[in-house]
Amino acid sequence: MKACGVIAEYNPFHNGHAYQLTQAREKAHADVMVVVMSGNYVQRGEPAIVDKWQRARMALTNGADLVIELPFAISSQPADRFAAGALQILDALNCQTLAFGVEKSEFDYKTLLNEIAPKLKRPQFTVNYTKTYATQWNDFLEEKLGQRIEKPNQLLALSYAYANAQLDRPLELLPITRIGVAHDDLNSTASYASATAIRQLLLAGEMESVARFVPYDLSLFSDKLLSWQDLWPYLHYALNVSWPQELTPIYQMSEGLEYRFWQQNQKSTDFDQFLQLVKSKRYTYARLRRLALYTVLQVTAADITAASTVDQPIRVLGFNSVGQAYLRELRKNNAAHLITKVTADLGKPSGSLGLQVRVDRLIEQLTGVEQNFRQHIIMIK
Repeated sequence: MKACGVIAEYNPFHNGHAYQLTQAREKAHADVMVVVMSGNYVQRGEPAIVDKWQRARMALTNGADLVIELPFAISSQPADRFAAGALQILDALNCQTLAFGVEKSEFDYKTLLNEIAPKLKRPQFTVNYTKTYATQWNDFLEEKLGQRIEKPNQLLALSYAYANAQLDRPLELLPITRIGVAHDDLNSTASYASATAIRQLLLAGEMESVARFVPYDLSLFSDKLLSWQDLWPYLHYALNVSWPQELTPIYQMSEGLEYRFWQQNQKSTDFDQFLQLVKSKRYTYARLRRLALYTVLQVTAADITAASTVDQPIRVLGFNSVGQAYLRELRKNNAAHLITKVTADLGKPSGSLGLQVRVDRLIEQLTGVEQNFRQHIIMIK
C-alpha cells in the first residue's frame, strides 16, 4: 500500500485540514493517509484545546486512515526537533510521501533538499543566540536561495525539508497550498477559519459560530476546553515555591531565564501578563511558552535525554479499515515497533513511555478523562 504521511496537531481539526487530506490523497495517489499527531501538548507550548483521543476521532472521521501519537518529547520542541522526530516516525512507518500545508507552495524545496540540506550542519545557522531561529533561517535562505520566509507554516515546511534530507530514504515532499485563511489569521471566510480563530471562538463559548468551520458534529468537543488559563495557577505556584537556582534543571532553562521567570512571576496575575513581562527580542513567544510548559510539568533536560535515547514504541491512537490493513502490512514486514495500548511496564517511571504518562496526568486531572492505561484505541468502520 502506498502511504502518504501528514504531521499535524489538529488543534482543533477543521475544514482546512479535511481539504488538505483530500488533496494529499489525490496528488500522492495514496492508498492510506497516515497522520502523526501531537498528543496533549502542542509545538507552540500549550495544552491542546481537547485531548488527543477527541482530536484523533475528528481526523479519522474526516480523511485520515491511521493516527499515530507524536510523543511529548517531540511534540513540544522547537521546529527543527519537532520536524526531525516526526519525520523519523513517518520513515519508520514506510511512508513514501510527506504532505504539508504552506501559504506558498512555489518555494524551492527541491534545491534546498538536494543541494543545500545534505551539506548543512545545524550550528552553521543557529549559533547566534541574539537572533531567533526563524531569523537565522531567513538570513541563511536569502544567502543561498535568494528567498525569505514570512509565514509560520513556511518555517515548519523548511524544517521538514531539512529533516527529510537527513533520512537514509527521504520522502517525496508534497506542499499543499492553504486555502481560505492563513495560519493564525483571526479573519474567516464562509467555510474556513484558522485553528487559532476557532480556539478563540470555542473558549468564548460561541459554538454556533464554530459549526461552519468544522466538518463534524460539535458533540466531539468535550465540556472541558483547555488553555493556558487552566495551567497558569500551577506555573504561578511552581515559580513561587522555587528559587531561581532550583529551576536550572528544567529543559531549555538557560541564559539566565530562570531569574527572569522567577522575577516576573512576582509581578504577574495571569499568564498573558507573565508572558509579556518575560518577552524580549531574543526569545519568541513560542520558545517562552514551551519553557513555561516544561516548568509546569517539571520536565528536565535529563527527562528529554532519557526519552530520546530509549527505543520509543510508536503508539497507535486509532484507525479505520484501511488503516487497519496498513497496520497488518507493517507488522507483517516488522517495519516498526507499534503498540496499541500502554502497559504498566511501558508506563512506569523508567519505562519508555514513562515521561508521556507523567505529563498526561495533568490533563487527566483537569479533564477527568484517562489518557493512557485504560483508554481503548479508536476503531472507525
